[in-house]
Amino acid sequence: MSAPTIRPAATPAPFLPYGRQSIGEDDIAAVAAALRDDMLTTGPRVAAFERAFAAKVEAPFAVAVANGTAALHLAMLALDLAPGDVCIVPTITFLATANAVRFAGGEVVFADVDPDTALMTPDTLRAALARAAGRRVRAILPVHYAGPMADTAALAAIAAEAGAVLIEDSCHALGSRDARGDAAGACRHAAMGCFSFHPVKTIACGEGGMITTRDPALADRLMRLRSHGMQRDLGAFQSPDLACDTDGGPAPWAYEMPEIGYNYRLTDMQCALGLSQFAKLDAFLARRAALVGRYRARLIGRRGVDVLAPASGQTPGWHLLVALIDFAAIGAPRRVVMERLRAHGVGSQVHYVPVHRQTYYRDRYGALDLPGAERFYARCLSLPLFPDMTDADVDRVVEALDAALA
Repeated sequence: MSAPTIRPAATPAPFLPYGRQSIGEDDIAAVAAALRDDMLTTGPRVAAFERAFAAKVEAPFAVAVANGTAALHLAMLALDLAPGDVCIVPTITFLATANAVRFAGGEVVFADVDPDTALMTPDTLRAALARAAGRRVRAILPVHYAGPMADTAALAAIAAEAGAVLIEDSCHALGSRDARGDAAGACRHAAMGCFSFHPVKTIACGEGGMITTRDPALADRLMRLRSHGMQRDLGAFQSPDLACDTDGGPAPWAYEMPEIGYNYRLTDMQCALGLSQFAKLDAFLARRAALVGRYRARLIGRRGVDVLAPASGQTPGWHLLVALIDFAAIGAPRRVVMERLRAHGVGSQVHYVPVHRQTYYRDRYGALDLPGAERFYARCLSLPLFPDMTDADVDRVVEALDAALA
């Protein structure tokens, strides 16, 4: 009798997280080269990364910082918020957007969002301003959620009427362009734009962030604030005695701290990775757009399922693939759908719990009724999206979602 044929067990498909970095050998080589250089921080790669970034987003100045939260915090510090000053933040965002206002001593008024895009709109901004009546409003912080952009021109006009400036939270939107062709972070209508290079973002530095602006004085101040508030230009010292040696000559070692700052610097190793990743940005953006297109083609038309879409004419730099699912109509709670997806090797996430619901903010400002945000939050589910995914991976996610919703 012949021996039975033994077939090897099928190799399980790799787990697909909702997002992840795409690191190649070129990125590893770039970081290794930085490690062999003399300066591991505050060296030439930091300035090179800033120049490349500013050119890409079409802003005259870019200031590299430790992470996206640090970018938002320094942007708030640069406004010199006084106690009681108000900043308006959409409630669908990561905690950092609102927290940065509080770090700098300001108060947050939460704006509702469009229930289908999660973006602040002129109407939701006006409603938030009405709730802030009688207080000094200093800044409006629209968040370009998932990649599609808020209408910065319209929001900036309303902000100007209120005596406030616009600060773009562009942490999701590197490479995005609105219907006018303006890039996220170009600051055509904003004082500053803030970006993140967390591993799940469009390019990764491990951690990292950037602030863009068109104001040279603001850029100089941001550079000081990211490094303890120090300056080394002897001619700019406010206390000239600090610039002098005992004989009255210039002291080349001198530094002055005219205001307190933070250690929010980005290292040369991180900037080496950022520069290497940045060289692939257009390819990353194109692949993300293609994956989103395939998702839309496969998902649109399914009962109870939609996909977040940008405003007409926009070209988003997609960060998240957000499915909008009517879990109640389907009859499956979101947590159960997520568990079923995981059983099929597919990760998912919820972006985000409305920030006004968080205990800290509810205790500080009381309960709020923001129905657009609640409608969006009830339906949103982020599915895997990163450049290393294949078309077959998208098909696998869609098939897993079909099974999870059955």
